[in-house]
Amino acid sequence: MLIAQISDTHVQLPGGLLDQNYRTAQHLARAVSHLNSLTPQPDVVLLTGDAVDAGSPQEYGRLREILAALKAPLFVIPGNHDDRETMRHAFQHCRFFPRDGFLHYTLEDWPVRLVGLDTVIPGEAGGRLCDVRLAWLSARLAEAPTRPTVLFMHHPPFRTGLAVMDGMGLDGAPAFARLISSHPQVQQIVSGHIHRPIVTRFAGTVASVCPSTAQQAVLDLRQQRTLAVAMEPPAATLLWWDTTTQSLVHHLSVIGERPAHTLYDGTQWKMDNPLPPGFHG
Repeated sequence: MLIAQISDTHVQLPGGLLDQNYRTAQHLARAVSHLNSLTPQPDVVLLTGDAVDAGSPQEYGRLREILAALKAPLFVIPGNHDDRETMRHAFQHCRFFPRDGFLHYTLEDWPVRLVGLDTVIPGEAGGRLCDVRLAWLSARLAEAPTRPTVLFMHHPPFRTGLAVMDGMGLDGAPAFARLISSHPQVQQIVSGHIHRPIVTRFAGTVASVCPSTAQQAVLDLRQQRTLAVAMEPPAATLLWWDTTTQSLVHHLSVIGERPAHTLYDGTQWKMDNPLPPGFHG
């Protein structure tokens, strides 16, 4: 099984500041083309929040137009820039969201079980896993204690070292950690929000952050209350389920990478191959 994750697409209508400055919609279209070009194809694509920037129906309409080209099945979860009810309505045709309440759900059709969590606090940048949400998750994890499971959510449950982003982190993370530590079937927790690739140990498992499909947060660990963004290469996260070892392997797939230079073709080494056009940049 191959799970692809993209995050923080921040689609706006034409003319918006993010649309003009960071070309978020254009970059999402590039991400879709990148995922469609992968061999093997992902079994699923997870979009872990901040799908649009202002949560308007028109933004979700533009988002859906771009994502319609995806070959693999798409599943989304809200971020702090999303509007819960507008997102529910925008994706009602996909039938993975519940009809009311939090936008939690499980996906049971693959070797790895996928559990989506809604960490949104309406009107706030930070997230929360309250007692109600944790009770829902506890019940879902208890349903399949031996099935390998990936949780996907917007807000990471750990401190990242980026002071401004940590100030809008996840409320309820200690209780969440206690729950996860009692469920060894959780192979990984994937999130977004930070606009950087990050991986750490958390509650006996692995927790990761997927970069944005457009602008990235500048890596600044000085603990100063500043935040800058840069047009570093966007990327998708790929989680490959190794059936031989029954383990999940984490890859970063850079979007728009330069052409490959073949060194081994399956039968022999080709170190003297000429470099393809564009390899040097």
